[in-house]
Amino acid sequence: MSTPTITEQTVDVWGGRLTITVKIAGAGTPLLYLHPAAGLAWDPFLSHLASRYTVYAPEFPGTTDGNPYAIHTIDTLSDMVLAYEELIRALGLDRPVVVGQSFGGMLAAELAAAFPALPEKLILLDPIGLWSEAAPTANWIATPPEQLPALLFHDPTSPAAQSMLAPSDDIEQQQAAAAAMVWAFGCTGKFAWPIPDRGLRYRLHRVVAPTLIVWGREDRLVSAAYAEQFHKLIADSTVTIIEDCGHIPQVEKLDETLEAVDKFLL
Repeated sequence: MSTPTITEQTVDVWGGRLTITVKIAGAGTPLLYLHPAAGLAWDPFLSHLASRYTVYAPEFPGTTDGNPYAIHTIDTLSDMVLAYEELIRALGLDRPVVVGQSFGGMLAAELAAAFPALPEKLILLDPIGLWSEAAPTANWIATPPEQLPALLFHDPTSPAAQSMLAPSDDIEQQQAAAAAMVWAFGCTGKFAWPIPDRGLRYRLHRVVAPTLIVWGREDRLVSAAYAEQFHKLIADSTVTIIEDCGHIPQVEKLDETLEAVDKFLL
């Protein structure tokens, strides 16, 4: 799948105190993509969506090259949700489809709960945000780098997983990528830990947009048991469980994920 032309726009929000960088590609009605904790990576899943939509993919504050300290501007999740709503208005997006993965899935759900009329449709890919002692969410921030592949993928040796995890041959690039991931984990973790539950379960009843919940059956980071919890809390929701798949279905099982997403977006 070819990568579309990607442009970049910077938008000032939060009274001009916060600048958010947004990657934009495609044509058509708007789709907002909220990335996981490790930062934004443009992958074939986003390229596919850009064949039907104009995809807007903001980089979470602090994860943009050259602007790491933007994360210090906002301290609470509720304020970050407000800042993202400001961003959506500043971009002129009218009822976009909202897609979020993992940490981005939590943020997408929070946006849809705080502003029920904002999304036309909502897609949550293995979102964090709920907590059960029976199935505690793994602490990805404290996981040693060499153990992350097994945490994120059902089969970390698969070509799809390797294509995402394969380091550059350049040592300096490897070190820069590792440092960027650690910093991104810190920026997003500020709003998720020590326990990634900020009361979202008490707000999900406010979500009125049709919602698709996609989960990898073998997700070791956030148990697939949470799919049913999200489903029970969001009135107009459906669940797709993808077999032999871990935490990142749009990478590990791209075809199955696209089939579920395309069917939902018809």
